[in-house]
Amino acid sequence: MEREFTISLTQDQALVLSDWLDRMIGTAEFDDLVGEDRAVWSPLHLIAGTLETALVDIFMPDYSGRLNAARKRLTQSLGELGQPVDRS
Repeated sequence: MEREFTISLTQDQALVLSDWLDRMIGTAEFDDLVGEDRAVWSPLHLIAGTLETALVDIFMPDYSGRLNAARKRLTQSLGELGQPVDRS
């Protein structure tokens, strides 16, 4: 039997990741990238499906406002992480 892993996300992290996966899965660029290692589809679909069924926010009338607020909070908590690097 394979060992199972549990990943914990905050509500904000789950909401932003769910939205991102929903927008990215099915795009040519994303599918080409993931197609380089087809086995990655298995955990990606599991994560996307789990988030989709667990998040009630995606069905709320103020979903975009909730999503934008979550993005803002997460971005503020990152500090310099993910900022463009000045290579000049």
